[in-house]
Amino acid sequence: FMAPRANWKGFLRLSLVTCPVALYPATSDTEKVSFNQINRKTGHRIKYLKVDADTGEEVANDDIMKGYKVDTDTYLEVTKDELDDIALESTRTIEIDEFVPRSDIDSRYVIRPYYLVPDGKVGHDAFAVIRETIRSMDKVAIGRVVLTNREHIIALEPLDNGLMGTLLRYPYEVRNEKEYFDDIQDVKITKDMLDLAKHIVEQKSADFEPEKFEDRYEDALVELINRKRNGIKIAPKAAPKSDGNVINLMDALKRSLTGGKQAAPPAEKAGKGKKAKKRVEGQREMLLPISGSGKRAAKETAKEAPKKVAKPARTPAARSRKAG
Repeated sequence: FMAPRANWKGFLRLSLVTCPVALYPATSDTEKVSFNQINRKTGHRIKYLKVDADTGEEVANDDIMKGYKVDTDTYLEVTKDELDDIALESTRTIEIDEFVPRSDIDSRYVIRPYYLVPDGKVGHDAFAVIRETIRSMDKVAIGRVVLTNREHIIALEPLDNGLMGTLLRYPYEVRNEKEYFDDIQDVKITKDMLDLAKHIVEQKSADFEPEKFEDRYEDALVELINRKRNGIKIAPKAAPKSDGNVINLMDALKRSLTGGKQAAPPAEKAGKGKKAKKRVEGQREMLLPISGSGKRAAKETAKEAPKKVAKPARTPAARSRKAG
């Protein structure tokens, strides 16, 4: 297992208290199945080139500059030196500007989480002071950090012995909801309907346990690739039948209460009789040659594939009953 590389290194500062820190991504997509684009005729991977839009000729990196479009075919060149000249203090330092209640942060402003840790063996005491100060105030620290040449707002809050930093959007990046919600009709809901809907919610109430979440599409991809590698014919899935019966809202609410547990969602109906398959370690191991460097062609990896299909794990249906 290789530790991820830090996305940023610099200093965390609260007034005159400073310590060296490193910022790491808190999430990863590397475990997901990925595909390469392949030339059907040769079996070789597709390579993208940087070409001149008019001549079609490949352009060397040294001949590529940054340009801001001001008119048709008219661009203003912006050099690296000019960009370096406007570099901000937040390029090397996360300065804590203010503290705000966590509940004040609109979820639309949240981009992605990071882990902030001390960088090296020095500064752990200063880091702990800043972390515990934020924890004791029961608030979120707001600062700024430069990632990929752009300054971002970052919200810092304690997480175990470290800090979680969440990148936040600027107001101009968040669209006004009124542009979308103005045409929604002002409907009056009867108390009976609301009571029935509340009963449905109570039936489906559960604790938030992300470990129960199953990426059903990812599991289906793994199964598809395993079946293809083992020469099992893939039969086309029949299109789901749409329910043409139109029922009124009150009937729908009542039926949801009485028959909700028996009614399966469309995705489960389509696979009726087949239990949902949870990926097991064997499946991931079988996929490694495919989702790895891509140097071997699909035909070669198929020859090396084990003949035995990875046995799917027990369905998570039993665990999901608690949620509804």
